[in-house]
Amino acid sequence: MNPASFREILRGRRYAAGTSYRLAVASRILAATVGGYGLASLANIVAALLLGALGVNLPQALLATTMASFLLYAAIVMAVFHARSAGRAWAWLVGAALPLGLLVLLFSERGT
Repeated sequence: MNPASFREILRGRRYAAGTSYRLAVASRILAATVGGYGLASLANIVAALLLGALGVNLPQALLATTMASFLLYAAIVMAVFHARSAGRAWAWLVGAALPLGLLVLLFSERGT
């Protein structure tokens, strides 16, 4: 690489990312942070309620599921950036969150 082309890269004249690419990356970052947190939280709540329904003391269930949710959150973040597109990542997050949200509503109506 000659010095002239290196200067052009630094000035942003070559290999500049387009707006659609930048928006896709921003969407993935938003999906990984906000969507991943929401999905991990929903899974945490469902798992704690399930353990509580099985007879585990609720504070112990919350502690165990909270520690496991950190691993789940890391896996979700990796899955979002591994997805073929940002739209697929969002669809996967919403598709996984809907049944978990329904389970939370089901358990909260039962009063467990």
